[in-house]
Parts: sequence; structure tokens; C-alpha cells
Amino acid sequence: MASLRSWVLPSDVHAIEPVVRDIVALCRAAGFSERQCGLNVPVATTEALANAMLRGNGGEPARQVGVAVEVDTTCLVVDVADQGAGFDVAAVEQSTAEADWFEREDGRGIFLMRALMDRVESSCADGGAGHRLRLVLYRT
Repeated sequence: MASLRSWVLPSDVHAIEPVVRDIVALCRAAGFSERQCGLNVPVATTEALANAMLRGNGGEPARQVGVAVEVDTTCLVVDVADQGAGFDVAAVEQSTAEADWFEREDGRGIFLMRALMDRVESSCADGGAGHRLRLVLYRT
């Protein structure tokens, strides 16, 4: 049986940790591996939420981030929707070969999400108002 959860968060990075903790707990209950629960899920989900708050919503506290999660014994799906203009995740090229890769303070989020999740997709949020990022991870 699938577990479904959703949250509506302010664009405040302090709201990220409790949601990530809940998502990890759902994954543990569904039998995801310790590596997935200790690394893949928290890092990728934290990056997605932080990007939505800081980049998508421009850090504007009045703007909200919606999070919808579905997890079962085979797969985790996390949808993160912001109120920003959005971007095409497929067009984002990031590589550890870039000269300033290790010195940069930002710009590695999509790279990390791609490395830690099985799929990373983007689209317009419902009704075209905002941006949605979908993270998919299959249980190992």
C-alpha cells in the first residue's frame, strides 16, 4: 500500500529539515536501503526544496512551496512545486570537470539530484503557475 503525504511550506529553509525527516521515515517504513535513507533521499530532497525556496521563489517568504510524496515498496516519488518562472532541468549541464566546480557556493544541486535519484524531471506546476520538479527513486 502506498503512503501519500503533502505539505505546503513557506520559502524558509528552516522548514526543510522536518519534511525531509518525515520523507526518510516513510522510505524506511517501505523498506528502502540504509544508503537510500541516509544519503540519496535526504540530500536530493533537501536540494530540491532549497532550490524551490531560494531560486524558484527568490527567497520571498510570502511565496510557498508545495511538496507531495508517494512511497511504496518499489518507489519514491517526490514532487516539489514553487511559484517561480521555472527552468528546463534537461537544459542544465553540470560537471565536476568545470574549472570552478569545487569553489562554487551554488550550482551543484541538479548534479546531486541526478546522481542520487533514478529520475529528475521538471514541468510547469498545475495550471501553469510555477514550476514542479519530480524526483523518482526505486528501492534497491
